[in-house]
Amino acid sequence: MASGETSPLLSTATAAKGKPPGNASGETTPLLSSTSDTPRYDGDNDEPENEVASIRSHSSDGSHRKNSTRRWPSFIAMAILGLAVIAIIALAYIVPDAVQEYAKQAAVVEPTSLSLESITADGLRARIQATFRLDGARVANGHVRRVGKAATWVASQIGTEETTIVVTLPDYKDLLLGTATFPPLVIHLKDGDVTDFDFVTDLVPGNVDGIRSIANEWLEGRLGSVRLEGKADLALKSGLLPLGTHSIAESLVFEAKKIPAMPQYNITRLNVKDVSGPGDKQSMLAEVTIVARNDYPLKLDVPELAFEILVPGCDTDDLIVVADAVTSEVAVKPRSNVQADVHGIIRELPESLTRDCPDSKSSPLDLILKQYMQGEPATLYVRGSSRPDGSTPRWIADILSSITVPVAFPGKSLDGLMKNFTMSDVHFTMPDPFADPDDPASNPTVSGNILVTAGLPSEMNFGINVTKVRANATVYYKSHELGVLDLKKWQDANSTRVEETKHHEASLVIASRINETPLKITNGSVFGDVVQQLLFGRKAIQLAIKAAVDVKVETSLGQLVLKEVPAEGMIPVKPLSDGKDWMGDLAPKVRSLRILDTTSTSITLQALVNVTNPTPYTATVPYANIHVLHNDTVLADATVENVEIVKGNNTDLLVTATWNPSRSGKSGHQIGRDLISQYLSGFNTSIVVKAHRDSIPGQRTICEGLSRFNLTLAAPKLELPGRTPEERSHFIRDATFHFLSSTATFTLASPLEFNSMYIDFVNATAFYNHTEQIGRIVRELPFEAPPGQSTTPRLPVQWSVGSVGYDAVRKALGGQLKLDARANVDVRLGNWKESLWYIGRGIGARVQL
Repeated sequence: MASGETSPLLSTATAAKGKPPGNASGETTPLLSSTSDTPRYDGDNDEPENEVASIRSHSSDGSHRKNSTRRWPSFIAMAILGLAVIAIIALAYIVPDAVQEYAKQAAVVEPTSLSLESITADGLRARIQATFRLDGARVANGHVRRVGKAATWVASQIGTEETTIVVTLPDYKDLLLGTATFPPLVIHLKDGDVTDFDFVTDLVPGNVDGIRSIANEWLEGRLGSVRLEGKADLALKSGLLPLGTHSIAESLVFEAKKIPAMPQYNITRLNVKDVSGPGDKQSMLAEVTIVARNDYPLKLDVPELAFEILVPGCDTDDLIVVADAVTSEVAVKPRSNVQADVHGIIRELPESLTRDCPDSKSSPLDLILKQYMQGEPATLYVRGSSRPDGSTPRWIADILSSITVPVAFPGKSLDGLMKNFTMSDVHFTMPDPFADPDDPASNPTVSGNILVTAGLPSEMNFGINVTKVRANATVYYKSHELGVLDLKKWQDANSTRVEETKHHEASLVIASRINETPLKITNGSVFGDVVQQLLFGRKAIQLAIKAAVDVKVETSLGQLVLKEVPAEGMIPVKPLSDGKDWMGDLAPKVRSLRILDTTSTSITLQALVNVTNPTPYTATVPYANIHVLHNDTVLADATVENVEIVKGNNTDLLVTATWNPSRSGKSGHQIGRDLISQYLSGFNTSIVVKAHRDSIPGQRTICEGLSRFNLTLAAPKLELPGRTPEERSHFIRDATFHFLSSTATFTLASPLEFNSMYIDFVNATAFYNHTEQIGRIVRELPFEAPPGQSTTPRLPVQWSVGSVGYDAVRKALGGQLKLDARANVDVRLGNWKESLWYIGRGIGARVQL
């Protein structure tokens, strides 16, 4: 035959039923094909068939390669059979050219069954069942067809003696592919007559290195075509007439696309668990069940075989062995599903797998896990074990151990794996105003206890404990970005496994404490919305977290680092109010005042303030400055530095304030004067505190969000000197009227502990029973009101003689009565001066001669 012959030995299924087979396109369907009807272990039948669902499936891939290896000798046997039949016909006649051409085009060999009888030390013993017929309709040339039909009609059959056929590959330096021994055969030659073959043959592989080379070219997609050449010495006879012994050489060319492809399969079961090895050393066992479809009349029993699972190293050409796999015995039946059970064991993780690659922060294991967790396919490799058990023939081990099959390993997205975020014991730290912009201290930080529930896939049945976590997380509120939570440092963690129940999947509860984690606010408007809900809302707000989490876990194989695990969840944050008037519960009280500086229009002072924190949160404030307003007018600003806010009572918080209402013009001056007067008179007064753009230096985004809100608070109560709450609530404690000298003295309680206040002018009127005037006090000479309690000099009294009030004073000689007072007073503190008014009620007054 010509070397370019491409006509197939195997016809299509249509031809097998007696229908015209069409042109000689050749067999293109693999012996084992996948089917969408075969269930997958994950329930998804829509995944590409060339993807594998788990790392165990890579072990199983070796099983299919065994099937593929078994098919090579079978494939050779059928090719040899075809070569033999055509050669027999061609050599039997006087007109060989026409008969040879007729035999090439008319011969149809259809396998009906191919089964493996046994594996021998040298090869395979296979049973071949097939049919042969000549179909003249396949011959295009009319002359050749007529000659061929006439010749085969004359010699209706031809026979052979036992024959050994040697198959070589001419394009590979006549590489010996294998040999096959056929028993005596009788072939019917009349057009349409069918010859049934049923015999056992020994198939012996040839050059193992050559077979490996061709197999690798086929697996790598570099095999364009294969040309087989069969050589044999045929002893022929027609009936009783011997035709002699003839040396023949025939060749066939198979295109790569017509060679059976690597079978596809589905993973129907996957389970990973811990097992104990020798010396109680822990290993990890992967159990996989694989199902594939055999659409061919192929029958064989594949014994247990061992394989190695490999992954790419830092250099993709450098493969790292990570697991050993063993397949169960596999019974391949014609035209039915084939099931294989695979057990893979990982005894340890090689250092080369977990060590970071040069010029990289990722190891080969990191890269594989990253692809897997992002749902991207990774490439693993399967290779026959170099240490097979004693029952595996050496020739099989030699072939399999040098063939490496790449396997697409489908990823499994872990989005949504982590859920149910909760935070408790939350502590906020405001930014350090003096930190550099790139310093983490320039951002607010969050500390607290985090509890996360992570779902565990049903196939993960091995022990796992999370020991540390770190992450870069983006925080969202109502789908809008709020900020970035930066957990660059490892945080200690621990985990507890919760076993699967009827209603819930297995899960891992991870607990961790984060400490001073920077929270960079990126959207001031969104931050303002969050603050508004925290301040005035009644329901918990939901902050969404999307993070890439690095996790250190302990397994039976040692400690692993899972990098950039996608995590999403919701963190409920309780509002400050929790359904209560939390601002009323603040109850600020000023315990001590110290004047630091004064100008003609301003006072700078320090105060120790007691306040109650009714919220579930704590905070550290390195620095913050706020404006103090009344009637929408800025009167002062207050600053706190290095303040720790705890739950409940907070005492002696140092606050520095600058009172300067004149910054807001004349109206501001008047509003400030009235506010102080009302405050000293004991009226219920309130102030508004509000952030501004420089409340926290360098944090304009945060400040803009905070400046949207005004917090109205009751003016802090002054703790004046005194023994009883009643005494401590009045600036003027009591008065003594000296009737004969027409003078009066008053006991004053100054809120200042360290500074004296001076009263430069007094114009006051005293009343009895709220309306009845007693007299007036006018003094233009200044006097001092030192810290604590003090008594004023005798102030002149101009009695309202004849009034009801005067009579009440006269009748009270030697006793007491309750008086009211209204006064205009000029007050001086250092360089600051102010004219105030005062209204006092229920002032206890003694009357003496």
